[in-house]
Amino acid sequence: MSDDDVPTPFVPPAPGTTRPGAHVGTVHVGMVTFDTRDADALAGWWAARTGGRVQAHPGFAMVQPAAPGGVTLGFQQVPDPTPGKNRVHVDLAVEDVTRFVDACVAAGATHVAAHTLPDGFAWTVLADPDGNQFCVSPAHGA
Repeated sequence: MSDDDVPTPFVPPAPGTTRPGAHVGTVHVGMVTFDTRDADALAGWWAARTGGRVQAHPGFAMVQPAAPGGVTLGFQQVPDPTPGKNRVHVDLAVEDVTRFVDACVAAGATHVAAHTLPDGFAWTVLADPDGNQFCVSPAHGA
């Protein structure tokens, strides 16, 4: 593996070079990154849940998605845990919510909450071993 495999950070255009709201080209979510005290361990945990493949680097690990077009998960080693509830989280759509939730809990996740909307759509909130919350539901619109 080479340093070329490590994604480069987004660099916004210089002030004054684009109008607010101007189209600057196609944008896609390339990676969702978590701060963690152990990048390799947490990447391995998520790879086992998603079927992805881990790419480890010093202080940083990525889980490449199993399915084409999936989002890469990044795990950035930090010296201290991030306090409080995470402001961004991952929503996982799975075929069998109960089975997947049970498997995650058996592997070290914590059950946080369960929610149901008036139209019947339901999801479960879990926290990974580092406390990062994520949601599990059937496919949206299913």
